Amino acid sequence: MPSSPAPATPLAEWTGEIDGLAFRVLSTRHAAADAPTFVLVHGIGTSHRYLTRLHAELAAGATVHSIDLPGFGGLPAPKGAPGVPEISHALGTLLERTGVTHAVLLGHSMGVQWVVDLAAQRPDLARAVVLCSPVVDRAHRTRRMQAFLLSHDSALEPPRAALTVFREYLRSGLRWYAAQARHMVRYPLEDRVATLSVPVLIVRGSKDRIAGQRWCSELRDRAADGTLAVVPGHRHLVQFTAPATVAAGIRRFLGS
Repeated sequence: MPSSPAPATPLAEWTGEIDGLAFRVLSTRHAAADAPTFVLVHGIGTSHRYLTRLHAELAAGATVHSIDLPGFGGLPAPKGAPGVPEISHALGTLLERTGVTHAVLLGHSMGVQWVVDLAAQRPDLARAVVLCSPVVDRAHRTRRMQAFLLSHDSALEPPRAALTVFREYLRSGLRWYAAQARHMVRYPLEDRVATLSVPVLIVRGSKDRIAGQRWCSELRDRAADGTLAVVPGHRHLVQFTAPATVAAGIRRFLGS
């Protein structure tokens, strides 16, 4: 008779500072020593709360850490406006202190920028990188266009998904959101993806106008080892609206 899967521990939470930047880590550790490790990073204005469904799906067979970044999810915003490389550097230090190595780094929306930069800075921490609904398409690299596309997409998302994100936007505050939005539209994601040596999976919903097919195909082609997976009928919040499908696609990509 086959043995039952090793159980995961209950969700554990840690909050603290790295280099003056406040982080929160919510972890579900799998009991199996050979279980893969995932690190989930939210997008601009949001938090781990819209990643909880995907976290739970992945935690069935893996150790999963969901990260809240400085200024988001109720965490204090730092002074000044540290950019993507600075926050990614601190995140790398955090993961190192947490004992994370050789992890699958997954970002959603702007979270993609932070995990790509982290993988470029600290290749020892990355087994693979997953770009879920990546931004910013270089054909739409202005804050005005991003605001338009986000408003359009949000109006068509399921109400529960849109409400979850809207509450997080209110929590983050306009000043910090605007500071990070400036970094978001300037970040050359396609160039940084091209520097990665680990496998890269791009995931998008087929109806996502923010992370369009042409843009995601470009990212796949710029990666040294790139794969594109499209989830039919879903939009920018595909990790919330189709968590089981996204998790299954990631497992196929990893060959597990």
